[in-house]
Amino acid sequence: MPEWLYEAGIGEARAALLEDGHIVEAAIERPNPLRLGTVGCARLVELTAGGMGRLDIAGHDAVIARIPPGITKGAAFAVQIVREAIPEAGRAKPARAVASDAAIGEGPDLLARLHATGLPVRTLRPHEPDALEAAGWSELLEEATGGEIVFPLGGLRMSPTPAMTLFDVDGPPPLDPLAIAAARAVTLAIRRHAIGGSIGIDFPTLANKAARQAVAEAIDATLPPPFERTAVNGFGFLQIVRPRPRASLPELLRADPAATVARATLRRLEREPPGSPLHHRLPAAVHACLTSHPDWLAELARRTGVTHQLDCA
Repeated sequence: MPEWLYEAGIGEARAALLEDGHIVEAAIERPNPLRLGTVGCARLVELTAGGMGRLDIAGHDAVIARIPPGITKGAAFAVQIVREAIPEAGRAKPARAVASDAAIGEGPDLLARLHATGLPVRTLRPHEPDALEAAGWSELLEEATGGEIVFPLGGLRMSPTPAMTLFDVDGPPPLDPLAIAAARAVTLAIRRHAIGGSIGIDFPTLANKAARQAVAEAIDATLPPPFERTAVNGFGFLQIVRPRPRASLPELLRADPAATVARATLRRLEREPPGSPLHHRLPAAVHACLTSHPDWLAELARRTGVTHQLDCA
């Protein structure tokens, strides 16, 4: 039976849905004052073109597509977060909100969302065998940060961009079975990495309409709804659009590589057995990240009962 693994890490919570011992869905949640579903008091700070507005919610930016009648600049009103902020190179897409009459409160956290699926949830402890790692957690993170995904007949290159997440298919002939296998590999990767929004897939150029239709049918058969897609065009390109309530794993992990490595370092140190070395030399960016979060280091000391000495390499 499918089972969620959940880990309350330092600086982030982690989860993976396992089927037959393999990760089919994964999630990482970091501290976020504007979590999806949060209802808060917003102040309209700017009117923008098309009736949109920029909001301040307890010192955090958000945007609203439709300003309620009678709300003027500087006015306060209740809103609900319908999309979390999305990190992008150079800038971030702010959270998106809608006016709401719901009670003020935070949206569900990762653990609450897992329980809401109705599937079993197993909470992992640092002193136990590393079930996440045994299921392929490190490989999942490498896929998300590096973009290289291997499947039996070829490989994928995954590239998040501000416009869409792109998958480039590579592999030897014959091209028809390669494209069908790639379609299945892409849909598994989309689910595994929680990729939403616009997704483009560059398949090999296929000779006939029947082959292109077979590729589209492979996507329909393996990608969970809801989604919309185009047909495979004559150049081998297909586009998928899915809901995008929050950042995908590649977007989240690539937004701040040093912080990503720092959190992974904390996870490793938390799991080291008693008597392990307490002195560690770290890359400068990772060291700077950790020392700028004394609360993380204090939590590590509380959980392990020892103080780790971190030096800059």
